[in-house]
Amino acid sequence: MIGTFTLDQLRVLVTIAEVGSFSAAGRQLRRAQSAISQAIATLEATQGVALFDRRGHRPVLTDAGRVLAEHARLVLASAARFEAVAASTRGGVEPELALAIDPLVPTAPLIDSLHALRERFPDLPVSFSTEGLGGSLRRLRSGSAALAICLLLPAVPEDVVAYPLLRVGMRPVVALAHPLASLKRAAKPADLEHHVQLVLSDPVAPEGENFGLASARLWRFVDLGRRLDFLLAGFGWCRMPEHLIAEPLASGQLKTFRIHEDPTPKEGLTIYAAHARDREPGVAGKWLLEELKRRASEG
Repeated sequence: MIGTFTLDQLRVLVTIAEVGSFSAAGRQLRRAQSAISQAIATLEATQGVALFDRRGHRPVLTDAGRVLAEHARLVLASAARFEAVAASTRGGVEPELALAIDPLVPTAPLIDSLHALRERFPDLPVSFSTEGLGGSLRRLRSGSAALAICLLLPAVPEDVVAYPLLRVGMRPVVALAHPLASLKRAAKPADLEHHVQLVLSDPVAPEGENFGLASARLWRFVDLGRRLDFLLAGFGWCRMPEHLIAEPLASGQLKTFRIHEDPTPKEGLTIYAAHARDREPGVAGKWLLEELKRRASEG
């Protein structure tokens, strides 16, 4: 019983709406027509609403009945998901898989693995969080995420188990009208320090560890998309992931430039799949981790 109705009554209502009559609903549900009629009469009485117009040869859904039948479908679908999650949990699957993903991580290489996860665990609720730098590691340590797809700079912390998945190329870029865009040689520290550097920072500790700083004038951002907006508007320079600037470069909105003795690895920054050392993922999380590792080894 849910409040003043039962799931069985809702199932009867939805079945009648789908098959068109009480008698057809009885055949589909393998019940006597009298039982079908009684279920609807009880539902109408408890809700104080006429679900069917009985003046004709056969009962027809009223306007209220049509609307409530749609709501009944949603309730039944939700109840089915409830039962499916409970069944999966009884089988050892975690009730929810929480993933934390760094903003610099490209989504495309992860899509196939996430499709496979959905096929393998179709009833598993999955939640994603994308925060500023440091957010994924913080979620692992707090236990609010089972897995993180993230950067780990300057090195993998001792309290984290991490597996390299892919590399993301980072390129120094500016808007076409920015003074650095016309520089004919590699930029030296003296060239960079007077220009605003647009820095992606940890929202919790913005003055914490930062890497690749080369300017005395810093504008700090938590949101990568917002930083791109300011980059395109010519407010400063920064290093951006190649997958995010391909289109602005092709259209001429942005231009790359070289930095003398740039400390950023030429092969790109390593993206890891990671979990807390003292907190292993559940069944689905381990499955996804192995799937990500397998695709990384193949690709």
